[in-house]
Amino acid sequence: MTETTDTDTAALTAVCHVRAPLLLEPVDEQIETLQVCEDEGAVDELLLRSWPKEVALSEESPYQEVIEQYERFEAWANERDVSVRPPFRERSTTSQVTGTTRERLVTPLLCLELYADDELLGVFPHTNEATDETYTTDDAIATLRTGEVPAPLGSPSTTADVDESSTPNTCPDCGGALVDGQGLFACGDCGWLGTVSNAGQYRSRSETTVDEPEASRTNTQ
Repeated sequence: MTETTDTDTAALTAVCHVRAPLLLEPVDEQIETLQVCEDEGAVDELLLRSWPKEVALSEESPYQEVIEQYERFEAWANERDVSVRPPFRERSTTSQVTGTTRERLVTPLLCLELYADDELLGVFPHTNEATDETYTTDDAIATLRTGEVPAPLGSPSTTADVDESSTPNTCPDCGGALVDGQGLFACGDCGWLGTVSNAGQYRSRSETTVDEPEASRTNTQ
């Protein structure tokens, strides 16, 4: 019989994984908020980890730790009938020289995992594919900021509000898959960057800066 950790007495650890070379402003702000959560005692310990944009899914990959983390996240998601794909994405690449095809794992801009002692409580973002609901890192960090512990989608103790709009995770420019960086979406194929408007439509960063009033941009952060 598996013992369940008492989250009221266990030490809460937040592990934040981020692509170090792509510390875009919205990502920086989320890390700053997590640091405030640690300072104020909302989390007992905050660990920051960097990972590459993508890694080869093979035993020869020098990033075996990233692959193991991904497999652990997938196992956690499968146990709860949710998915971590996206933000993680697998793709195939073929060498023009050798013709060899390799499977590669594309990592999200930012991913947050929470532990009560050694028990994995949650991985954010994740999606309930049955309802098309996504619990973003922004949602999870906002919940931590209030002193509550985020719970995965489908759990009766989930405290964060989830946007009920159904927005396809495809780039409006090239149709490629978008990576969710807690509110800032990036296309790994063409480099498009943007956000989701209140109407549930993707908008590029330039459109948001020019067209939306300052108050609207502030409220989305």
